This record gives sequence, C-alpha cells and structure tokens, in this order.
Amino acid sequence: MTDHTRRNVLRGAAAITAAGTLAGTGTAVRPAVAAPSAPRRFPFLEGAFEPVTEELTAFDLPVTGRVPRALNGRYLRNGPNVLGLEDPRAHHWMLGEGMVHGVRLREGRAEWYRNRWVRSSQVAKKLGEPCPGPVPPDDFPCNTHVIPYRGRILALQESGPLPYELDDELSTVGPYDFRGTLQGPLTAHTKFDVHAGELHAIAYYPTWDHVRHLVFGPTGRLVRTTRIAVADAPMIHDFALTEHHVVILDMPVTFDPAGAGRGDLVPYVWNDRHPARVGVLPRKGGAVRWFEVDPVYYSHTLNAYEEGQRIVVDMTDFDAPFLVAGNGSGGPYGAGTPRLDRWTVDLRQGRVRTRTLDDRPQEFPRVNEALVSRRHRYGYSAAAAEMSLAYQAVDGTPPPDGAFANALVKHDLLRGTSEVHRLPGGAAASEAVFVPSDPCDGQAAEDDGYAVAYVHNPDRGASDLVILAAQDFTGEPVARIHLPGRVPLGFHGSWIPDA
Repeated sequence: MTDHTRRNVLRGAAAITAAGTLAGTGTAVRPAVAAPSAPRRFPFLEGAFEPVTEELTAFDLPVTGRVPRALNGRYLRNGPNVLGLEDPRAHHWMLGEGMVHGVRLREGRAEWYRNRWVRSSQVAKKLGEPCPGPVPPDDFPCNTHVIPYRGRILALQESGPLPYELDDELSTVGPYDFRGTLQGPLTAHTKFDVHAGELHAIAYYPTWDHVRHLVFGPTGRLVRTTRIAVADAPMIHDFALTEHHVVILDMPVTFDPAGAGRGDLVPYVWNDRHPARVGVLPRKGGAVRWFEVDPVYYSHTLNAYEEGQRIVVDMTDFDAPFLVAGNGSGGPYGAGTPRLDRWTVDLRQGRVRTRTLDDRPQEFPRVNEALVSRRHRYGYSAAAAEMSLAYQAVDGTPPPDGAFANALVKHDLLRGTSEVHRLPGGAAASEAVFVPSDPCDGQAAEDDGYAVAYVHNPDRGASDLVILAAQDFTGEPVARIHLPGRVPLGFHGSWIPDA
C-alpha cells in the first residue's frame, strides 16, 4: 500500500509545480538561523505543547463548582499530537497526528472524558489496528478543527485531506465526502450560516492556480463551487463570511516548490513579491473585487458583517514576516505576537482601513456561532504565555518569559472595552468557545451563556475544563471539571449540543 502521508503529498506537488503548473513563486524570506550555543530545544514538543502518549477514558469526573444543568452535549477540541516520533528534527508541530479531546456534560454532571487519535491509515498502522475504511487521496489524520455538521462530527484539515467523521464517543468512522459530492480539499475553517442553512469554505491546494469557494446546502451536499484565480499558490488558512459576501484574505505566504523538492516539512514561505490583498466575492455569484493592503499575516477571523457599503472583519494578525515553517523551532515563527485588529473594506471608496482593537498577545478568536456572518458585539480569545513564547522562538530558543501571561479575554466591540479572566503562571489556556445558555431562545442576549476552555492546572499536572459565565467573565469559574490527564496546547474546537 502506498503511504498517503502529508509529506508525500507536498513532495508530489513540488514535482507538478516544477513542470510549470503554477506561476512564479517570488522571493522567499528566511531569516538567518544562528548557530546554537546550547543544546537545541523544541518548544512545540515541550511544556504545555508536550504530546500525550495515551488514550484515556474516565467517567464521573470530579468538579469544583457546579456544571450548569442547561449544558447538555460535548465539548470537543482538536490539535496535533505526534505519534511515534523518533527524531524531533524531522517534526513540525502542524504535522502532528490529530487528537480530539472531549468532555460529555449532561444534567449537571461531567459524564466522561476521552481523548482519541484520528484514525487515518497511517495512525491505524502505527497503533497496530486495521485501517478504518478505504484510504482516501491525501490521507491525513486531521488535526486542526472539529465541528458538528448535520448530525455528524467532522475532524477538519486544510489543503488536501477529506474530513474524518467521528462517532459520539470519538471513535473514527472514516473519511467523509459530503455524500459523494466533495472530490478535493476542504478547509480547517468552515463557516456555517444558520440563517441560510449553508456551510461555506475556501479551499486551496499547492498545485492549483486558483482557490475554491465551496457551498454545502441544507441537504448536506456540495451545491456550488466558484474558482477564484490567484498567483503563487497562497496559503489561505481562514476567511470571513457576511450575509451577502465572502471575504478572501490573500497574504504573502505561498507554496515553495524548491522547498518541497528538498523535502522541507512545510514548504510554504513568506514571499515578498506576492501582494497582500483582500478579495470580496458576492455569495450569489459574480466577479471578485480585490483591495490591496499592507503585508501582514492574519491567523484567524473572529467574524464579519456588513454596514451598508462597508464590510467589517475582525481578526487576529501578525506583523510581517510570518514563517509558517518556523525558524528552527519545530513550529511557526512570528516577528511579533498576534493582536486583535479590525479591517473595514469600503466597497464604495475602494479601500481597506485597518485599526488595532486590542494589542495584547492573543489568539483563537471566537464568536457566538449563531452570529456568524451577522453583526456581533462580543468576541472571546485566549492568551497563552507558552504559545506566545514558542511562536517567537529562534533556533528553538524563546525570548525571556517576562511580557506574557495566561488569560481568557472577552471583548465588547461596541464599547471598545474588554474583560480579562486572569490565570496563574503555568495555566496555559486553549481556545475559549461560547456556549449559549438556551440555543432555542431567540430573544436571549448575545452573551447569555458560557465560555468554555481547556486550561492546564499546574498544581495537578493535568488539565481542567473551565466554564465561565460570559456575563460574569472575571468572576470565579462556574465549574472546573478535573480531567485525568493533560490537554496539550492545540487548535480549535466546538460545542456539540445534544439533538
């Protein structure tokens, strides 16, 4: 059987691009790496990032405080958790096998915790298990997001792999192709518009001369594909959706065929010759309008909405350059820390205005999911000291740990204020997801609910699921659910309510 690994996929793409499939790739920016003066460190394999080595199952979890009885469902979060690593120099954090961590809540009880690797063909092979089903093209144990979709649970990855479906107890069902309608890549960051019943995605691939806007309709099938021409095969990790438009963020991180040919783990580079721009595509079809902006690297969008002839996009972004492949640290490298910014696209005047909403280091912004594509007031983000430090590591050596803290942040974007739930040193916080108190109450306040996040508990050497009342954000947690093991710093998750 052929090994369908992420690395082989990218190497194969290099051969195709070398044959002239893509336009020129411009000039790659790679800061020089100083010779190490001490034993090399790999911050994305240590501390709060250290992979766990076991799959655990625990029932009737201990709780400090009280779990709200209205929270009936599962909180799941995905992230890279490398399996069977022999040489840390041959590893990149973003290529770790996906592991989903989940807590099941029901009627005021924390019924169980589970963590499970996503069973791609390679993971099954490493674990000595049979392959869970037919091996799809570009097979990879999706490690970036996990979402509910029409009664299914899908683990997501961008640029190649199909999603993997999981069952209610996190066992892998197999690859999912949206009832046979998806034949190519998806994305890690889909947007579900509850008003239209549509799931949207922007998909990219290293050998394409375009990106694709995908729309999945209420039947769960792919109903529309729009191809959007782009140069240099850019990495488009996230995008934004409004009621009538799709916002495409085309920044100077592009595929590097030469690096792929050398066997670089993540052959994407900062490309000074690739213009930074924002594209606005009508959801119902039509031409894309492009607006040039100063080069930055956006990481994640919080949400977007329309104000007449203006489109407002809130997002976290980094100063240029941003090196996805890192700088010797085994993970991404940022010239600075990410901040929360607002980009306003003025369709009438043909320009984009940017301003910083909050310059403290923070990542993984989230919104009340019922407001995706509509105007929002509140947003939630996480500040994890170890993540800020690791992203600025040069040759594996992070800067001094003086300026960074652990916290969860609630933003009031109407008033321009924020509330900070501070966490102790060593209490690294993952993404905070908003859960409504009553999802059926259409009259409830936007922040009537809870922010939930996995937080490392340094006293126990394990993690807690922390539940904060969103309307009392700086107060004591409503509940701390004590897990039997660690949840390493990772990526994204979702609240999956009971049907």
